[in-house]
Amino acid sequence: MFDTNLLDILCCPETRGSLKMVDAVMLSALNQAIAAGSLTNVAGEKITEPFEEALVTEDGSRIYPIREGIPVLLADEGVLLPLGA
Repeated sequence: MFDTNLLDILCCPETRGSLKMVDAVMLSALNQAIAAGSLTNVAGEKITEPFEEALVTEDGSRIYPIREGIPVLLADEGVLLPLGA
């Protein structure tokens, strides 16, 4: 599980904006898109593993996965929003 105390020091690698935890509704939508095979990351790679947790930029433009409690803050691993765009 991700330590939310780290949110004070983490930022988006692209926008340098603040990050917050993805809520349950958005997480469900992301995982539905993954199950449908329609979610890709910025690098264009299809995402196949469901997200257990994720971070979203303050402006809601990008999402970054959290894997085994570790945020993956690599620009190419981000997902651009809105979904389906």
